[in-house]
Amino acid sequence: MSKPRKYPPELKKRAVRLVVELQSENESLSRHGAVKQIAQRVGVHKDTLRSWCKQAEIDEGKVPGTTTAEAAKIKELEREVKELKRANEILLAASSFFARELDPRLPW
Repeated sequence: MSKPRKYPPELKKRAVRLVVELQSENESLSRHGAVKQIAQRVGVHKDTLRSWCKQAEIDEGKVPGTTTAEAAKIKELEREVKELKRANEILLAASSFFARELDPRLPW
């Protein structure tokens, strides 16, 4: 079960868009300054908004890194690997149990 999100996705997109717009309107404004202004206006912590902006740049391909889609796929594959390892352990235990039961050398 996934944990509840503190901020809705619409707010994230809007806040990131506002940062980008503010920076494009005011070339002399740094990323830090734009994030600080928008974070206060939108009501999120500046570090949260900064990480949203950084992830948005990665998702758009402007900066190298793991995209949101890739991270979700990795998480899904890790979950699947864990499940398959568990199934293998169960099958190994079952096969050794039945092999012992069918062993003709054991006296019953």
